[in-house]
Amino acid sequence: MTVKKDYVRPLDVKNGRIDMNHGAGGRASMQLIEEVFARAFDNDFLRQGNDGATLPVPAELLEGGRLVMSCDGHIVSPLFFPGGDIGCLAVHGTVNDVAMMGARPLYLSASFILEEGFPLADLKRVVESMAAAAREAGVPVVTGDTKVVEQGKGDGCFIATTGVGVVPRGVAVGGANAKAGDVLIVSGTIGEHGVAVLSQRESLEFETAIVSDTAALHTLVAAMLRVAPPGAVHMLRDPTRGGLGTTLNEIARQSNVGMLIDEATIPMRPQVEAACELLGLDPLYIANEGKLVAAVAPEAADVVLAAMRAHPLGANAARIGSVVADEHRFVQMQTRFGGRRIVDWLSGEPLPRIC
Repeated sequence: MTVKKDYVRPLDVKNGRIDMNHGAGGRASMQLIEEVFARAFDNDFLRQGNDGATLPVPAELLEGGRLVMSCDGHIVSPLFFPGGDIGCLAVHGTVNDVAMMGARPLYLSASFILEEGFPLADLKRVVESMAAAAREAGVPVVTGDTKVVEQGKGDGCFIATTGVGVVPRGVAVGGANAKAGDVLIVSGTIGEHGVAVLSQRESLEFETAIVSDTAALHTLVAAMLRVAPPGAVHMLRDPTRGGLGTTLNEIARQSNVGMLIDEATIPMRPQVEAACELLGLDPLYIANEGKLVAAVAPEAADVVLAAMRAHPLGANAARIGSVVADEHRFVQMQTRFGGRRIVDWLSGEPLPRIC
């Protein structure tokens, strides 16, 4: 019987753990890449096996379009939470950042920073979730990298992603484009992601399960742009870290306008509202991972809202207010009690490591 000299025992994914050899660039590194990452993310571009991916030029560029690139870092704790995990979150977050520019997401890169001792079973679960999210979104991971840090110098698994997309000619969406008179529309109920992560972290139980809303929003954006007159969708933003309140302040500052929102029109699940009340949190500052807020020209608001509600990710879309002229760039909210209050920038961090 002849045994091949280059035979390598398969990774013990069930019981094994990351060690420093997996980041040393040798056989162990190659085995980790082949048996965990390449197997899950497999596509024609990744199979090129080079330090980078050679990619075709999208048709939109040849027709006067523009490239968009975004990067993101993901350090959520815990890594697994109701409705998702750090893997699918990494895909959805980066796809959404590209889509909020009015772009069609094309490709992703992924860089993993792993701590020595991290269970291989958890890594495999994260990678397979990430791969499934990328396939569902139709946005492949085409290149990547892996590094290992010594135990105690990391926190299990961090993921850094980059997304590339293309904006078709005639689409001009940006944070500086909101105009006085625009209608503000949110794509659905707010606060689920932050409360879902908090419930897992603090072992809280609610009568009705609260799960993360993490999702890729590019098909919803495409549906909105398809029905809107050219240039009518002025601003798109996904209210992730810092929530809706912080996002509206960012846009007000960037566009040099004010915002006036109506508390009674902001969609929110009763269990999220109850959880925030119990914990003393303001749902306006709780993270979302599958929602967007848009500033739309008033003449296009009805048709855009109808298109959003016809999409699975926009069924609960609602008008929540309007953009107003205000040199102070205040975000104000009409309360349910008939008064007004300032929705200021988030101060502090109510939920650390949320996305």
